[in-house]
Amino acid sequence: MSHHHHTLAPSGQGTVMLNIGGGIGALIIYTPGRLHGHEIEVSPAGAPQDRTHAAVRARFVRGGVTFCVVLDALPEGRYLVWQQGDTPLAEVEVRGGTVAEFTWPAVAVPGRTPVPV
Repeated sequence: MSHHHHTLAPSGQGTVMLNIGGGIGALIIYTPGRLHGHEIEVSPAGAPQDRTHAAVRARFVRGGVTFCVVLDALPEGRYLVWQQGDTPLAEVEVRGGTVAEFTWPAVAVPGRTPVPV
């Protein structure tokens, strides 16, 4: 897995563009604010070694701010959401042309360590 640095600046309204359609979907993982900057990993359920990740960011929405990870361009299928190391937290179905959603449990430990700023 290659590592790239993420910007943790809050997103502005309308700044997220998703690459979805056909057999490609997206996954949004809503998290508690305390996870801001942490990276959350997901992988196809049948290939846990093939992980991808994104950082939790503040996103301004009508009515306030929400903290979440946005993963797009995911081939449809079942995905594992990972906490620390080799501990899966949940399995989520991603369907082509749609956006799946998952809420990170408040008591679950974060994924990877925070992204350096």
